[in-house]
Amino acid sequence: MTSNKIAQLQLLQQNLQNIMAQKQQFQSQLVEMESALSELKKTDKAYKIVSKLMLATSKPELEKELMEKKEVVEIRLKNFTQQEERMQKSVEEQQQEVVKELQGKKEKKK
Repeated sequence: MTSNKIAQLQLLQQNLQNIMAQKQQFQSQLVEMESALSELKKTDKAYKIVSKLMLATSKPELEKELMEKKEVVEIRLKNFTQQEERMQKSVEEQQQEVVKELQGKKEKKK
């Protein structure tokens, strides 16, 4: 039984690491968008990268597009944060169960 719980714990930890990695990617995207929006305010001309081309675009249009993308990233980041918290709680609960079982087996051997 303990080996099953240990395997479940390892799976939970792996899932938690995946969630944290995805969350970190969205945090990086958010920082990039905030930086782009900040730089966009400092300039008169705006360019948008499409595939391998950099095209001139209207500043308000680009700003609107970046703001919309930023909102989506913020929502996804919030969801990943909530997932991370739930997963962390599951990992902690599973760890406690494994420790209790291991301690119970240790005491039976005495």
